[in-house]
Amino acid sequence: MSRSPERLAAAAAFTALLLAATPAWAEPQPGPVESLIAPVEGLVGEVESMDGSQSESKQGQTVTVALTSDVLFALDKYTLTAKAKHRLRTVAEKVTAEWTGGPIRINGHTDDQGADDYNLQLSLRRARAVQQALREALSGQPVTFEAKGYGEAKPKLPNIIDAKPIDANRARNRRVEIVFSVKE
Repeated sequence: MSRSPERLAAAAAFTALLLAATPAWAEPQPGPVESLIAPVEGLVGEVESMDGSQSESKQGQTVTVALTSDVLFALDKYTLTAKAKHRLRTVAEKVTAEWTGGPIRINGHTDDQGADDYNLQLSLRRARAVQQALREALSGQPVTFEAKGYGEAKPKLPNIIDAKPIDANRARNRRVEIVFSVKE
């Protein structure tokens, strides 16, 4: 960017205009300065793959690995694809390395398309399919699984914004989450 005298003069004039337009309530008031300190709760860091098909978050001692259903299943199906089995073996390796015991929860989710009952059943069947694949990959370990289908009840992102369906959000909401405990 050039720093010509004209640009510098324009920037100075714009800054002066902004300062002149400051409302009275924004002016500093005399008196003691107090700090406001409040705890921040509910923030969860999430690492996501470049293509958005897998994410991982950790909150305390709980890790959640989310895989989009588009990677795991064909449309409206609950039979795992070959690609899904490879992904789940990778998740099983992570569980083997970090898991500290307790049940491993498998949560199935859908987007808002289709009937509620259908989506609940589909999300449960998908959770059970992932559970079975992980059970096989973790054979020999004393693992207890809990599979649950939520249908469209717990979207990760809004399916519709300003009365318009958002296909990218719907794709991210169609997911299966593997939730397990790790050392903090």
